[in-house]
Amino acid sequence: MRVLVVNAGSSSLKLSLLGPADEALGDRELTVTGPEVDQALLAPALDALRGADAVGHRIVHGGERFSAAVRIDPTVESDLRQLIELAPLHQARSLAAFDAVSSALPDLPGVACFDTAFHRTIPPEATTYALPAAWRERWPLRRFGFHGLSHAYVARRAGELIGAKRGDLRLVSAHLGAGASLCAISAGRSVDTTMGFTPLEGLVMATRSGSLDPGMLLWLADGRLPVSVLANGLEHEAGLLGLAGSADMREVLASAASGERRAALALDVYAHRLRGGIAAMAAALGGIDVLAFTGGVGENAPAVRELAVGGLAFLGIRLDEARNRAVTGDADVTADGASARVLVVEAREDLEIARQTRAVLV
Repeated sequence: MRVLVVNAGSSSLKLSLLGPADEALGDRELTVTGPEVDQALLAPALDALRGADAVGHRIVHGGERFSAAVRIDPTVESDLRQLIELAPLHQARSLAAFDAVSSALPDLPGVACFDTAFHRTIPPEATTYALPAAWRERWPLRRFGFHGLSHAYVARRAGELIGAKRGDLRLVSAHLGAGASLCAISAGRSVDTTMGFTPLEGLVMATRSGSLDPGMLLWLADGRLPVSVLANGLEHEAGLLGLAGSADMREVLASAASGERRAALALDVYAHRLRGGIAAMAAALGGIDVLAFTGGVGENAPAVRELAVGGLAFLGIRLDEARNRAVTGDADVTADGASARVLVVEAREDLEIARQTRAVLV
């Protein structure tokens, strides 16, 4: 089965065609500026990627209903649209991409592959917020977690890289990109993660704040900042951008290296939160066998990996500086004698989407 993978981001639409053995048969990336996908831009991209037997769509939010990938029919589509309020930007963009591709390729079956589904195995003690019972009964106020497609792929790939069965591994997956999250994975199943009800919770990110004191937000919302301004600031003006003036980790690293104080502080805050999160995920697992870095920053910023691992020797995590600096593609950068392995894994959500699509349709 040849699968056309459709991955809609906040400003781009990535299309890739994968063959039966996951071989890359072509890819295109379109810039998307409005709420809809321009058919005039989409048509030539799809024409260049002809021959698919099915379409796998990345859908950010599956809510409480969807715990696995599912073939999209009118009922499923209706349910997905009702979830837009839980992830307004990403869910709407994913469904706009589905509408556009389905209109252009009406005869191909479509499969929804969810970023939240991998985390449905997290136990109640890790998904439940200590909120009033009436609130939790009325609304789905729970930890959903995100980046599940990436973490699911890392769970499989890490075992392949070190020759171990997934059932034998206590793995912490660190997806570090513009968005960032950690996942504690035991025997191939998610048991905890840092993102919560929304992707705002957890680590410091490019423009997102990560976890904050809710009392501080209430204080700001009490006549000091309109909710709309508060929401925009937390989502688009915080994180590295708010601390260092740049959302690009490469620029932050360069500025910090040149002695720029804001950038140095931003790196310290980023690394402090990251180290603490990794330790918390290891605690959820009762120990750690593998720490795997993925995502644009996780794969391409050796200095960030060094900062993250630098304070984790007490967990048996150490990396080899020379190997870490020489990474290309998937790699093992563990220091000799360390009890836990440190890996770098190329982010391949497309492979996970294709795998799930085939599993649903075959």
